[in-house]
Amino acid sequence: MTNKFVKLFFLATCSMMALTSNAQSLLPKPQSFVKAKGFFPSAPGNVKVENLAGDVAENIYSKPWLKAAKNDGRRVVRFARMANPSSPEAYRLHITSDTLLVSAATADGFRYAWQTIGQLTTKGGIICCDVDDAPAYKWRSLMLDVSRHFQPIEFIKKQVDVMSKYKFNRLHIHLTDAAGWRIEIKRYPWLTKLAAWRPERTWKEWSKNGARYIEEGSEGAYGGYYTQDQLRDLVAYAAERGITIVPEIEMPGHSAEVMTAYPELSCTHEPYKQMDFCAGSVATYDFLENVLKEVMDIFPSKYIHVGGDEADKASWPTCPLCQRKMKELGTDKEGLQASLIAHFGRFLNEHGRQLVGWDEVIAGNLAKNTTVMVWRGTEKAHEAIEHGYDVVLSPGAYCYLDSYQDAPNTQPEAIGGYLPLEKVYGYVPGEDLPEAERNMITGVQANLWTEYIPTPEHVEYMLYPRALAIAEIGWNGTKKKDYPEFKQRALQQIEVLRKAGVNTFDLKHEKGERPESLKPTAHKARGCKVIFNKKYSPKYPAAGDQTLVDGVRGGWTYGDKKWQGFIGKDYCLDVTLDLGAKTKISSVSADFMQSYGAWVFFPEEFKVSVSDDGKTFTEVYTTSSKVDHDIQSGFRTLSWKGSKNARYVRVQGKTTMDGGWLFTDEIVVK
Repeated sequence: MTNKFVKLFFLATCSMMALTSNAQSLLPKPQSFVKAKGFFPSAPGNVKVENLAGDVAENIYSKPWLKAAKNDGRRVVRFARMANPSSPEAYRLHITSDTLLVSAATADGFRYAWQTIGQLTTKGGIICCDVDDAPAYKWRSLMLDVSRHFQPIEFIKKQVDVMSKYKFNRLHIHLTDAAGWRIEIKRYPWLTKLAAWRPERTWKEWSKNGARYIEEGSEGAYGGYYTQDQLRDLVAYAAERGITIVPEIEMPGHSAEVMTAYPELSCTHEPYKQMDFCAGSVATYDFLENVLKEVMDIFPSKYIHVGGDEADKASWPTCPLCQRKMKELGTDKEGLQASLIAHFGRFLNEHGRQLVGWDEVIAGNLAKNTTVMVWRGTEKAHEAIEHGYDVVLSPGAYCYLDSYQDAPNTQPEAIGGYLPLEKVYGYVPGEDLPEAERNMITGVQANLWTEYIPTPEHVEYMLYPRALAIAEIGWNGTKKKDYPEFKQRALQQIEVLRKAGVNTFDLKHEKGERPESLKPTAHKARGCKVIFNKKYSPKYPAAGDQTLVDGVRGGWTYGDKKWQGFIGKDYCLDVTLDLGAKTKISSVSADFMQSYGAWVFFPEEFKVSVSDDGKTFTEVYTTSSKVDHDIQSGFRTLSWKGSKNARYVRVQGKTTMDGGWLFTDEIVVK
């Protein structure tokens, strides 16, 4: 399947490259590109090959040329060593009608040169040009979550093929999480006999029905895992294409599947009760060390990801073993997690590897060769850099590709949010960091969490073309942003991918942002005084006190700083608008959103009241409804219509969902 894909990709590229195009269509864009006249033959026949670089120039892309070389060929393909490269991955191309000169210093450099040659190949031959190129960042990665929904190994190989075309060099595989353990560990067979299987096919159904596991071979069992031999084969396949597989084994949280298969590793020793390892138990350290030994035997990557994010640690304060460990260390539960992560950092170092973790692992006691993946704010990047750690940026606002990429009502179900290609491309890594710290950023990574992405086709749909924007940023650096120009190149590559059998999003027919957000809304309360009987959350202030009367409507996501967030008991949304004078009003309305995955809900109760003095209010409208758990994402307008004369308008809303949010963008009074 993969060889067929590579051939299809090549043919699709040839068919899409215009023979007479003067515009650069390469993606990612090289640092320097100068087009010349003419073409070099794209077929290896009747070509003399001179390999002055040695073994580093030999790879799966150069082999056809080496095999078909003729000593008396009229044209020459020459491989040469690049002197003083700016990066180990740098390369140069000098292509004329009779010479194809490829220069690089390393095997990776030669591979990237061939990827560019592939994109320069047309039906008429390889476009003559000069290219001088090197990556902006040394870590350019995609993360694929195969726990929530298991994906076939051949499908992952297909993604490796696509990634290599766009000069990614890391594939981070999220192998373990509550929804399923996906790697064979021979010492602990129940990880794949039980923890890899569940009754429901989709994560959503599984979560809704109590998140239970069933044994391998049971009727209706969904899931799967990769054998060690399959993973070794994947590692070799990716390495041939210049991609390192970085495995992730979650600890101490996101581990309910382990706690069910081996409950003695939890604080309570009961299945289905815990999400976290017992950090005070010697058994936990023995288990994870044994798992990591087998992982390191499979994956030669010097980077091993240990998760470290979102650990609940609920039982640690009452667990005797955890309490004893905390007392020994003189710390609290946060310090206990830091101690556990530091332990495995040392363990990995002792085995010649380096620890990678999400930004919750930041602490002063980690080895300096630690890599921190920052998924929250850039203040975490600053903190990690201050500790001397490497930093890979992967912020949710720009790099979480599980969000909707177009109008939610036109798209397959997603976790929520709105992250179109233009926003991904607009990301400037470390934009709000000092220049010295920006220059210390190691790389960028796009993450695809798959709670709502059950099929291989859906995975590709969510990845492409947004992953291409991350490829562009990671390789080129995009110091000067030009989205219309990038979009044209992305559209070309979408056609290439589709002809090669990749299921991409239809960028050509993109709907775009929520229409209401594109123009201001005029109404009688615009600019009036707002009295907050209960204040909005400081986490989601939007534009502050005037947000709900500034005429600015929100887009498809509450994270766009146009939606104001409210949380709390009873009526968490409770505001009074002072119109300044008694005014005739005929309607009061407010828009709300639901994003179930983010615990954002429509109001269960909504009230409108009016007053002449701001003290005594008359309720004119109330409505109630239960939270519909089947609505993953949606928008709803709640409104009163009638005829009243009043100076003050009070609007209230609440949800009974524990910890649930309400978001609204404007209270429109007409």
